[in-house]
Amino acid sequence: MSELILTTFDWVPETPRGFVRDLRLSWAMEEAGLPYRIESVPFRERGAEHFTHQPFGQVPWLTDGDLSIFESGAMLLHLGERSARLMPADPRGRSDVIVWLFAALNSVEMATLPWSIFKFTGDTEETPARKSLNNFLASRLQHMEAVLAGREWLAGSFSIADIAMADVLRLVDRFDGLAGYPACRGYVIRATARPCFMKAHADQMAHFAAAD
Repeated sequence: MSELILTTFDWVPETPRGFVRDLRLSWAMEEAGLPYRIESVPFRERGAEHFTHQPFGQVPWLTDGDLSIFESGAMLLHLGERSARLMPADPRGRSDVIVWLFAALNSVEMATLPWSIFKFTGDTEETPARKSLNNFLASRLQHMEAVLAGREWLAGSFSIADIAMADVLRLVDRFDGLAGYPACRGYVIRATARPCFMKAHADQMAHFAAAD
């Protein structure tokens, strides 16, 4: 089995620490017990080699032997294929996990991320566009509230779908955006109480702090 290498920035400002998406991958590998190591690329100067692995100049990317994979969903799916702890092998269970993985990254994150960017920047101006965005997020959260009210995890047992969805929702929770959605907030609390999340989060915080 080839060595897994997770590449992230050597440093980021304090605001996004704990929310850089390499955490999704280290969390998954901790859950699966897959050995891996972290490598760094410069945050301030992104060279040509960086763009060969990540064409948008972002992080993370995952190296598995001669494979170099970018986009957190693609990397999570790759890891899910390597471990039954992250995704079941039976067709129905696998399908359920993949559906919810895509839902987290498409249906939900497309609402949570732009909302959170405004929160990060401190832009509180009330505009028609902002109202529309708030309504869009509320609609997505209402649907997720109904789903999560009846289950512990999205697809039966804990999986890569939960890693993605919990990470998407905890960004909203950072700004108290889940206050009116107790099932969503309880789900985030369950997920982030897992020892593997706590280790991955602590490791990310320490990694970036070491470069200050």
